[in-house]
Amino acid sequence: MATLPFSGSGVSHSISNSSFLHFDHRRRNSKLFFIRPPCFNHSRRRNLSVKNVASNQKQQVKEPNTEEATVATFVPDSATIASSIKYHSEFTPSFCPEHFQLPKAFYATAESIRDMLIINWNATNTYHEKMNVKQAYYLSMEYLQGRALLNAIGNLELSGAYAEALKKLGHDLEDVARQEPDAALGNGGLGRLASCFLDSLATLNYPAWGYGLRYKYGLFKQLITKEGQEEVAESWLEMGSPWEIARNDVSYPVKFYGKVILGPDGSKKWVGGEVVMAVAYDVPIPGYKTKTTINLRLWSTKVAPQEFDLHAFNVGDHAKAYAAIKNAEKICYILYPGDESVEGKTLRLKQQYTLCSASLQDIIVKYERRSGELVNWENFPEKVAVQMNDTHPTLCIPELIRILMDVKGLSWKEAWNITQRTVAYTNHTVLPEALEKWSLELMQDLLPRHVEIIRMIDEELLNTILAEYGTEDLDLLQQKLKQMRILDNIELPESITKLLIKSEDNSATHPAEEVDISDEESKAVFEEDQSEEQDMEEKNEVTFEPDPTLPKMVRMANLCVAGGYAVNGVAEIHSEIVKNEVFNDFYQIFTYLCFLQLWPEKFQNKTNGVTPRRWIRFCNPDLSKIITNWTGTEDWIKNTEKLATLQKNIVSVSRVQVSGSGMTNVSDQQFADNEDLHSEWREAKRRNKIKVASFLEEKTGYVVSPDAMFDIQVKRIHEYKRQLLNIMGIVYRYKKMKEMSPEERKASFVPRVCIFGGKAFATYVQAKRIVKFITDVGATVNHDPEIGDLLKVVFVPDYNVSVAEVLIPGSELSQHISTAGMEASGTSNMKFAMNGCILIGTLDGANVEIRQEVGEENFFLFGAQAHEIAGLRKERAEGKFVPDSRFEEVKAFVRSGVFGPYNYDELMGSLEGNEGYGRADYFLVGKDFPSYIECQEKVDEAYRNQKKWTKMSILNTAGSYKFSSDRTIHEYARDIWRIQPVVLP
Repeated sequence: MATLPFSGSGVSHSISNSSFLHFDHRRRNSKLFFIRPPCFNHSRRRNLSVKNVASNQKQQVKEPNTEEATVATFVPDSATIASSIKYHSEFTPSFCPEHFQLPKAFYATAESIRDMLIINWNATNTYHEKMNVKQAYYLSMEYLQGRALLNAIGNLELSGAYAEALKKLGHDLEDVARQEPDAALGNGGLGRLASCFLDSLATLNYPAWGYGLRYKYGLFKQLITKEGQEEVAESWLEMGSPWEIARNDVSYPVKFYGKVILGPDGSKKWVGGEVVMAVAYDVPIPGYKTKTTINLRLWSTKVAPQEFDLHAFNVGDHAKAYAAIKNAEKICYILYPGDESVEGKTLRLKQQYTLCSASLQDIIVKYERRSGELVNWENFPEKVAVQMNDTHPTLCIPELIRILMDVKGLSWKEAWNITQRTVAYTNHTVLPEALEKWSLELMQDLLPRHVEIIRMIDEELLNTILAEYGTEDLDLLQQKLKQMRILDNIELPESITKLLIKSEDNSATHPAEEVDISDEESKAVFEEDQSEEQDMEEKNEVTFEPDPTLPKMVRMANLCVAGGYAVNGVAEIHSEIVKNEVFNDFYQIFTYLCFLQLWPEKFQNKTNGVTPRRWIRFCNPDLSKIITNWTGTEDWIKNTEKLATLQKNIVSVSRVQVSGSGMTNVSDQQFADNEDLHSEWREAKRRNKIKVASFLEEKTGYVVSPDAMFDIQVKRIHEYKRQLLNIMGIVYRYKKMKEMSPEERKASFVPRVCIFGGKAFATYVQAKRIVKFITDVGATVNHDPEIGDLLKVVFVPDYNVSVAEVLIPGSELSQHISTAGMEASGTSNMKFAMNGCILIGTLDGANVEIRQEVGEENFFLFGAQAHEIAGLRKERAEGKFVPDSRFEEVKAFVRSGVFGPYNYDELMGSLEGNEGYGRADYFLVGKDFPSYIECQEKVDEAYRNQKKWTKMSILNTAGSYKFSSDRTIHEYARDIWRIQPVVLP
C-alpha cells in the first residue's frame, strides 16, 4: 500500500503538538494544558488524490491543513522547555517513572525537540507541495549523521534555553547529549558527506529529500583487544531512536526473482517471485537559522503477518515458520554485509534495489499528487532530480524505466529520454570496489526485468559508439566496446552483430589479379608469401565473441555514465582522473556531443565540502567565539568566505564590541600575526587538547600530556590511505629514540601523541593486520619508561562522528597521506583545516586545493605525484626499485619481535618483491618513506617555533573557507539539479 508521504500527518500532528502539551507538576491533581501557536489551525481539511505506483489505484486521503504552521511566532523559554521535557518523561516513557536519570533525560529532551522540528518540518513540506517546486532527491547507501541533539538545538538557536531548562531539572546539557548513540547508518566519508549535504540543503532552503536504508545493526561496533580489531553488532536502535517517526502507512512493494511475461499488447509484466514491503521512517533535518526542515526517509523491510507460517510453528518447524519474515528483515540488518559468498552478494544487491525501488515509487507518488489529474510525464525531469551518491543506487536507472514503461504505459523511447534527463551520478573513487560489477547470472535471477532493460540501454550505448567510431577500424571499435559496454564479456545484440557482418562483407577484399609466374622458384616464393599473409590475418582477426573463461558482468559505473545526464568528481584532481582515465572513452564521446549542444556539461567537478555548523560552530565553541570576535560577525557560520578575513591586513586601530567581547584591529598587520589573537588561539587549542587527553584516558586507559603535539590520523583503515606508512614512521622515530641518550632524545624530538582511529572492514585481512600492528606498537611504546611522554601511540576504538567531534578541535597535525591519485577527495582534511590543524599529506584529492587556499608554506607536502604512480609501479615490476636503507631498517626492527610475538611477515612481505598479489608494495609505502620521514623532521622544526605554528594554524582556518558544504550544494543546485531556494513565509 502506498499513501501520501506525509499522510501520517493526521497522526503525527497529535504528536507534533506534544511539545506544547505540558504537565503541571505543581498541582496535586495534575492537568494537561495545550499551548498552540497563534497561526496553527486544524479547522481546514483538504482532500488529496494519491496513486499507488504498483496498482495505479487512487486513494482519497485527508490531511490536516498545515500551510501556515510555523514556530516562528513561538519561541519557547527555558521554563516552557523544562515543562515539555517533564511531560515527555512521564507521558512518552521509555523508562520506569521512579527516576529521572541521564538516559531518560536524553530521550525526553530529544522528544521535546523533535516535536518542535515537526512543526517546521510539516510546514516545509506543505509549502513545497503548494508551490510545486522542482525537488532534488539524494540517494545514498550511507548517512553518517552523528548525534543529533546539540546540532538540532543549535540550528534552532535554543542551546541556551535547553541548557537552562535541563539545569533546572538537575542535569547538564553536555552530559545529557553524551547519552545519545551515533546513528549507525554509515561508515566513512561517503556517509558523512551525505549528512553534511542534508544540513546545507536545509540551511540554504533548497527543496530536497534524502533517501537511505534503516540499518538495525549498522556496519559494526569496533572493539580493540589483544588480538586487534573485533566486531560486534551496533546497538543504536536498542532503545529506539527519538528522532525518527515510523510512517506505517507509507510502504511500497519491492519484488525479487519471478519472471517476465509478454502481454497480448506487447507490454512486459514482471510476475511471481518474492515480495517484501519497504516501510518509511522519517527523520527531520533542520536548517540553521531558518524554518526550512527537510526530510531523511529511511526504509525498513518486512512482510505481512500472514507470511508467518503458523502451522509450521505449531508442529515444531520454527525456522520454517518465520523464514519469510527473517528473509525480509535481514535486508536492513547490516551496512555492507560481507560479499565473499553468493548469499552475501545477493543480500547486497537486494539492499541496493530496495533503496532504489522504494525511493522511486515514493518520488513518483509525490509527482503524481502534485500534478493533479493530468500527469505529464515529459515534465517529470522539470520537477525531479535524482542524485546517485556513488554506484550503489545505480539500479535507479532501470527501475525508473521499468515503472514508466510497465506501470505507467510509456514507450521505451519516452522512458529512456525521461530517465536520461532525471538521474545524475557522483563518482567517489577510482578504486575497483567502488566501480561495482555484478554477476549477470545473479542479476538475471534476482531482477529479470531489469536485466532486459539494461540490455536495451547497452544497445543504445553501442549504437552511440558505432555512430562515433564507425566500423572501418575494427580493432579500434573492439577496444572501445571493451572499455565502454555496460555488459562485460556478453554477446552483442543481434542488431549490432548484423551491422558488423554487413561491414565485413562490404570491406571484403576483391579477388587478386592474376600474376604471371614463369618459373618454379618464383612460384614457391609467391605461395610462401600468401601463406604468411593468411596466417597473419588469422592471428589479427578481430572477434566480438565473449570469452567463455571469463565471467559475464554488469558494470554499474558504465551504466551510471550512460544513463545519467551529469557525472561529477569530488575534487579537481579527481575529476580530471575521471575524465582522462576512468571514463576517458565516454568523455571523448560526450565532449563531442556537448560541442553539438546535444549533451551539455556531462562531466563536471564538484569539490566536496563539510558543514561549518557541526564541524566548527558546535564541536569547537572556543574557536567559534574567537572567530566571531575577530571577524566582527557570526555570518561566517553560513558564509564561510568571512573566514578569509583572518588573512587580510587591518587598516584601522579600534576596539569593537561583539556579543560582549572585544575585537582588536591593528594597523598594517595581519590578524594571523596579531599577538593577542595568537594568545587566544593557543589557549583555545590547549583547552581542546585537555578534553582530548581526558577522552583518551577514558576510552583507552592511556594517559597523555597536553603539552605534546597531537598528531592524528582518523579515517577508514585501507591500504591506500596508508596508515601503514604512518606507523612505520613512528617505529622509525621510536627506534632512533632508543638509540639516543635522554638528553639527545629531548634535543632531537618534539614530544608527540600519535592518535589513530578507524574501522577495517570485517573481511579485509590486511587492514585488520594494520590495526593489530598499530595497537602492538602502542602497547610497547606507551609502557617504555625510557621514552615517557616523548612518544605515545593510541588507537581510539569505534571511531565515529562523536569521536571526531572531540579529536578534531584538539588536533595540531593531521595526516592525509594516501597514495597520490587514489583518494577522490576526502572530507576529514577539510574538517581538520577548519579547526586550525596543519596537514601533512600528498598531492591527492582535496589536499591539492586545500594547499592552494591555505598557502603552500602552511602545508607539509611529501611523496610521489599522481602522474608518476604508473611509472613507479612499472619500475618496481622491472626490479629497478632500490628501497631506502632506513625503510629496510624499520622492517627488520619490526621482525625482531620488539612489538610482541605476533608474526608480521605477511604485513612486511606486502612491501617486498616486485610482483604478485599482496606483494610489490602496490601503494608505494617504501617509495614515499624517505620523503615522509624527512617531512616529519620539518614538522618538528616548525612546531618548536610556536609563533610560526600558531600563524600556520590561523591561516589553515582562514583558508578553509572554500570547503563548506554550503558552497558545494550551491554548485550542485545551480549546475546539476537546477533547483532554486524556497524560503518559507
